[in-house]
Amino acid sequence: MSTHLGAAAGDIAPVVLMPGDPLRARWIAETFLDDAVCYSEIRGMYGFTGTWRGQRVSVQGSGMGQPSAAIYITELLRDYDVQSIVRVGSCGALTERVGLRDLVIASGACTDSAMNRITFEGIDYAPVADFPLLRDAAAAAPEAHVGLVFSSDSFYASRPELAARMVDYGVLAVEMEAAALYTIAAHYQRRALAICTVSDHVVTGEETTAADREQTFGRMIEVALTAALGDH
Repeated sequence: MSTHLGAAAGDIAPVVLMPGDPLRARWIAETFLDDAVCYSEIRGMYGFTGTWRGQRVSVQGSGMGQPSAAIYITELLRDYDVQSIVRVGSCGALTERVGLRDLVIASGACTDSAMNRITFEGIDYAPVADFPLLRDAAAAAPEAHVGLVFSSDSFYASRPELAARMVDYGVLAVEMEAAALYTIAAHYQRRALAICTVSDHVVTGEETTAADREQTFGRMIEVALTAALGDH
């Protein structure tokens, strides 16, 4: 039983979908899983386990940002022997090549977080996705954009002009958790992938509502389940 999850051994499946929003975790469980049972609601960060097409899968909220997500990712991998985590979150498009509600599958994650710089004593470690998960998600969603994301430590950026420079180097979208997910999964030699739905557009100013972000990103969930559980 871990500090922040409090689940008993066996309560959490080997495959976990991880939205940032705990209410999205509940919506995923109620919408996509059969016989879903809540195993944790500590700090309001819901976790559920059920089945999808006969296979056990869990859904666990992570909160916003890498410090929060890192807590839950570490405990899932270290204390519950989770083998695969697929982040299913929202992102902001940085280029006009990506549109509102498009899927972005993150092959790798740039970041301004100091977490990896501290761990690697200044070396710029490159956090990347698990290739089989990436390959299977891309096959399940040929319409998706596959490429780099920027895992920002700040939702309200103090230097937004840097986004344009990152676009010149192939970055598609900004989110807040993928770099930590990929790094921690690599440390534990587990599988990780981030699939995000574009909820707002930095260039055009378009955005979705809070209800949209919580409840209407179903295509992303289908792709994540198909990639993680190998049913395609």
